Amino acid sequence: MFKKVPIDTRKRIEFIDITARVKAIVKETSLQDGLVIVYVPHTTAAVTINEHADPSVVLDMLGYLNNIVPENAGYKHLEGNSDAHIKASLIGASVQIPLVGGELMLGTWQGIFFCEFDGPRRRTFFVSILPG
Repeated sequence: MFKKVPIDTRKRIEFIDITARVKAIVKETSLQDGLVIVYVPHTTAAVTINEHADPSVVLDMLGYLNNIVPENAGYKHLEGNSDAHIKASLIGASVQIPLVGGELMLGTWQGIFFCEFDGPRRRTFFVSILPG
């Protein structure tokens, strides 16, 4: 199972909770056990798993990322989005979640986030489900 999912971002830097979208894709399949891979094919966006119960966690993460990789720090890249490239590399382009009994094996407080670092844009992420 492989699915391409469009996503519209609204801010230059934001985390969008895509957990429900990924769960809905998993439910479309009859697979009960395997591995779910979420992949972002962009150099200025990423995907991560973190707490989605308390929105202040995302705010703290964004604040810290902006602290360690500020938007304007004398970068050489001419497009003016070097900070976005660095942040995307730090977070990563994919996550893997075990699928057991038709359910994602996320922890109680965990959610899957699409991480935008150079928006707003129309983006894409991919969900691949490997049988196990």
